[in-house]
Amino acid sequence: MSLSHLSFYSAFTLSSLGLAFHRTHLISALLCLESMMLSMYIALSIWPIENQATSPTLMPMLMLTFSACEAGTGLAMLVASTRTHGSDHLHNLNLLQC
Repeated sequence: MSLSHLSFYSAFTLSSLGLAFHRTHLISALLCLESMMLSMYIALSIWPIENQATSPTLMPMLMLTFSACEAGTGLAMLVASTRTHGSDHLHNLNLLQC
């Protein structure tokens, strides 16, 4: 396993563990999701270079597009929940009370 594989595997694992265990604020969950998307983007960008593909694939650009859409939607949800509930604590966001 090369150093680049180890780095994005560990980045993805640490961000998914952060998402699973550190769920106090919505902004921290969004940052963990963004770091997961960034590690997946780096992995998809390095993959054609390591396989000596003749043409780069379109997949990293699609991943970057979906990541930007996810970030915009997450920030819109953060602003909406802060306006309605007064904070971004995840324990205040109960879907059964809506």
